[in-house]
Amino acid sequence: MNNKDKFKKSLDSIYKGLCDVSDWMYHNPELGFEEYETSKYLVDFIEGHSQKVNYPSHNLDTAFDITYGDSGPLTVICVEYDALPEIGHACGHNIIATASIGAGLALSKLAKDLEIRVKLLGTPAEEGGGGKIILLDNGAFEDASCSMMIHPGYEDVVNPTFTTIQQYTIEYFGKDAHAAGAPDQGINALDAQIQLFVNASTYRQQMVQSNRMHGVIRDGGFKPNIIPSYTKSEWYLRSLNKAGLDELEKNFHNFVNAAAMSTKCEVKITSPDYRYEEINNNEKLYKLFTQNAKEVGREMILQKNATRPGLGSTDMGNISQVFPSIHPMLSIGEKKAVNHQPEYAAATLTEGGHRAIYDGAFAMGASIIDLAEQDLWNSL
Repeated sequence: MNNKDKFKKSLDSIYKGLCDVSDWMYHNPELGFEEYETSKYLVDFIEGHSQKVNYPSHNLDTAFDITYGDSGPLTVICVEYDALPEIGHACGHNIIATASIGAGLALSKLAKDLEIRVKLLGTPAEEGGGGKIILLDNGAFEDASCSMMIHPGYEDVVNPTFTTIQQYTIEYFGKDAHAAGAPDQGINALDAQIQLFVNASTYRQQMVQSNRMHGVIRDGGFKPNIIPSYTKSEWYLRSLNKAGLDELEKNFHNFVNAAAMSTKCEVKITSPDYRYEEINNNEKLYKLFTQNAKEVGREMILQKNATRPGLGSTDMGNISQVFPSIHPMLSIGEKKAVNHQPEYAAATLTEGGHRAIYDGAFAMGASIIDLAEQDLWNSL
């Protein structure tokens, strides 16, 4: 029996358990840096099939890691498990986590013979918080030769585009007054926010098509008869690369300050999160993934041929700027919903959602075996 057959046999033996874990995660979603029950549940599952896991790990309470193999090139397989507010696992991180764990566990007994190391790295807070960036800074990726993960999506895209992103919080400060009795004594901080949204909407008409600028008002005042003295909005700015985001940020700051000037408000601009970099898909890795995905009936396509080219962002982009990496998208068979809709979260419980766990785990693990057997590390 060759190494891929051994790997597949091991994956087959834990597949049902992986599906059960994914379903449990769906019913028990937790937000970034708050994944206490989830991380413990995943660690218990891993330890039930292998040795003790380092947990917590690298100065993050909900991070964990375990490495199989004693020496040789290191592959880091990222395990995501944070959910979204209100809509739970609508980004399918339950599938990501279980596919990665499946690949790692099924390789655990082969790593020594292949003379490689395989690390399962639990990475909290992808949906804002930059868990992977913190782990990178704290040495969790150490001397990795490559890193990988999969992500559920609309269709099977092996080299998806993920953009840079920077978050902003905009606070305007005005002056309270009775809106009917003494409007001339007030300074309206809500007008400032509204003007900012008008500025941004006007700019979007001429904005580069691949750029994104979207926001929500989180605090807009108390009652209609009180002129709001304080308002707050949150914004995401996205572009294909650093240069594009730098220009977009410059324009956005102009819109923010212009709204303050026109309403006589004071303004505070903060960036509450790390900047996520664009994804750098490693060609050698995604070609291996494409070949191995065929073994489980997946015909991966290139981003340029996608019918729905997504423009999301991920902290995996930062990892891909340092180490050869891939982040393929796998369809879960749901065509009436897209990521970040509650219907998509529900679809992770279906046969299509479960199949993505197996196929993602297989294609990642088989690709790592190819890297080892063909000694392709220096060509990445």
